[in-house]
Amino acid sequence: MTRLRFFFLISFLMFTFVGSSQIITSKKQAMKKGVYQPRTETTSPAATKTSTETSAATQKVPAVTKPAATQKPAPKPEVAVAKPKPQAKPSKKNIINEEPDSDLVFPSFTNYLGNQMINNAMGFLGVRYRGGGTTPAGMDCSGMVTAVLNIFDIKMPRSSHEMAQVGEKVDLADVQAGDLIFFKTNGRSVINHVGMVVEIIGDEIKFIHSSTNKGVIISSTKEPYYKRSFVQINRIPNKA
Repeated sequence: MTRLRFFFLISFLMFTFVGSSQIITSKKQAMKKGVYQPRTETTSPAATKTSTETSAATQKVPAVTKPAATQKPAPKPEVAVAKPKPQAKPSKKNIINEEPDSDLVFPSFTNYLGNQMINNAMGFLGVRYRGGGTTPAGMDCSGMVTAVLNIFDIKMPRSSHEMAQVGEKVDLADVQAGDLIFFKTNGRSVINHVGMVVEIIGDEIKFIHSSTNKGVIISSTKEPYYKRSFVQINRIPNKA
C-alpha cells in the first residue's frame, strides 16, 4: 500500500513538471507564461534634443530661391553703312587716242576690194609661167589676173587684149591698188601683157604679173623695159 502511494505521488509530480515545462515557441506564449515582458523604448534626452534642434533649424532656414534670370539687353540695331561703290575702270572703247600711230597702216575703205585682190594675188608669187594656165601649177599674165578675179566672182575676158577694152581708163594721178595695168611688149602693135597694180610711190607704179622668164613677180614702171611698153591703166568694173 505504501509503495502504491509512492508510485502515484511520483507520477503526479512528473505530470505536473511536464505540464509546466512546455516549450515556448512564440512571444505570445512567453508573455502568457510570464517569462517575457515587452520593453518600452525610451527616448534619450540627447536624441530628443538633437531631433528638436534639427526641426528648429529646418523651420528657421528659409527656402533658397533661385534669382530670376537676368534679361540680356536687347542688341543694338546695326546701322547699315553704305560701302563705296568701286569705281569702274575706263573701258578701252572709251579711250580716244587722237595721236596717229605711225606703225599702223589701214587700207582705204573706198578701195577695200582692191586691197583684198592684191592680198590674194600675192599668194601666187613664185608660180611659174605657163601659157593658158590659171592655176598655181602654172599661169600666164592674163591667167593670173583671171585667177584673182574668180575669187571675187568678177568675170572678165580671158585675154589681155580683150581685158583692156573693159572697164574705165584711169589717169596716173588716180591709180589705186587693184587696177589693171597694160603693156605692148616685144614691139607689138596691140596690147599683149597685163598686170595688177600693187603700190603707187610718187610717179612709180609697182605691179604683180606673170613674166615669161621668171613667172609671177613684182615689177616697176621705173624699169626701162616696162617704161617703154606701158600703155594704160583700167579700173575693174564693180570695183570701188
